[in-house]
Amino acid sequence: MLEDREVETIINEIYKYHGYDFSGYSTASFRRRLDRLYAMDNFENFSEMLSKLRSDEDYFKHMVEEITVNVTEMFRDPSFYKTLRTEILPTLATKPFIRIWHAGCATGEEVFSVAILLKELGLLHKSLLYATDLNASVLDVAKKGLFPLRSIPQYAENYRIASGKNDFSYYYIANYGYAKFSEELISRMVFSQHNLIIDGSFNEFDLILCRNVLIYFDKDFQRISLELFDESLSKLGYLALGTKETIKFSSIQHRYKQFEKEKIWKKML
Repeated sequence: MLEDREVETIINEIYKYHGYDFSGYSTASFRRRLDRLYAMDNFENFSEMLSKLRSDEDYFKHMVEEITVNVTEMFRDPSFYKTLRTEILPTLATKPFIRIWHAGCATGEEVFSVAILLKELGLLHKSLLYATDLNASVLDVAKKGLFPLRSIPQYAENYRIASGKNDFSYYYIANYGYAKFSEELISRMVFSQHNLIIDGSFNEFDLILCRNVLIYFDKDFQRISLELFDESLSKLGYLALGTKETIKFSSIQHRYKQFEKEKIWKKML
């Protein structure tokens, strides 16, 4: 295991050489992933790891992938998607155009889930889904709309519980061990690299989803992210967080009303 001073050195060197600030990441999570990386890549000592991090851009990208990867699946937490389907998205239907931001989208399962809901509600044609992540490699995966067939039974079951309207196979074609999702869905998505801590607001949105990302941040990084979401959200728009995340005790909470059933807040002011 890496020592405290070694973890701190890596954080400082990443910022110095590459401009990425991991100082506000959960210490336990960051250390755990660094330890895994150190063992997986068979470094003989800390100096060897540090040297490679400084001089090898490809290795740095590999490190970012390992540190930032998040577990996700389509229609994860089906009750959340059922609430989106029945009570959130219908309120946006009167808008001439709907903008949705998936912050920390990982490999895109959530983006495709919401696109399917929009399709079934007849709203996809007037919607645009912005999907962003710090990790460029997962964005490359997401924009292809390819997911392993072995994962599809779980996704289909989640979709059914979330009150899906069709057979789930309607949305993809099976090919060589992968499910290739509809180009109609992909055509309404914009994928881009974005850092929640140092990059600013880039549009005004009606719905922002950032689920199970803030739990990896310390209080200061959480504050920065929530203020960014507040700046980016239209009045009467919705902010959706993960099951263990909240805006309570934050600087923005007084402008929001929490939805009854899920970790969803409506911007009132």
